[in-house]
Amino acid sequence: MRAIGLLFAMLLTVGSALAQTNGTLPAPSSVAGVVTHLSGLLTAKSSTGASRILAVKSEIMQGDTLITERDTYARVKFSDDGEMVLRPGSQLVVAKYAYDAIAPANDSVVLNLLKGGLRAVTGLVGKRNHDAVTVNTPTATIGIRGTHFGALFCQADCGGVPTASGATPADGLHVDVTQGAIVVTNPAGSQVFNVGQFGFVPSMTAPPVIVPPAQGVQVTMPLAISQNNPASQTIGASKVNACMAQ
Repeated sequence: MRAIGLLFAMLLTVGSALAQTNGTLPAPSSVAGVVTHLSGLLTAKSSTGASRILAVKSEIMQGDTLITERDTYARVKFSDDGEMVLRPGSQLVVAKYAYDAIAPANDSVVLNLLKGGLRAVTGLVGKRNHDAVTVNTPTATIGIRGTHFGALFCQADCGGVPTASGATPADGLHVDVTQGAIVVTNPAGSQVFNVGQFGFVPSMTAPPVIVPPAQGVQVTMPLAISQNNPASQTIGASKVNACMAQ
């Protein structure tokens, strides 16, 4: 009986080794990032339609649609050390976030901004493989070049957004660049925006254009969200509204 038991154990070991050789190991984690700073209510809707309320240290999964409510700012750190802050009233789909430290050719980041605005600093994927990062919006696609940039999509919902002129931002996509460069493309044309430049895309049928700084819209975030210390925190509304920064 003991011999039979030893033989059975050996068969299990061999079977496990064969499974690994045949590539039947569990799929890699689909965790794209984690919430590091938060004020207000942040929810995520999975690709299956299930919703969950997120908190600081909550994981962001590939396929999640992130939704910020009124007065909510949320900062996310992604698997490649890229970071993003979402404005209130935003919806962003993390369609894909694949970072392969060993094989850069496998990198792929696809974010879909459905409404609202964000400020983002690209991570290792964007620094080593520019073409692997895409941010889609309703009027254009944003490609990055090792970038710190802002994007705001308005659809009659940008009242109160601060501007240099004091006027409410026009409907369409507004972008600004703090570091690196972005290229904005739609069926009507393509335009590169460098450091200090502002852009606007009113619709899919109008090309992206550079606008003067006095007419540009800079996406701003609260210092309490944009500062790096402490690393993880939940922030009250009074602190969020205290001061704003890039």
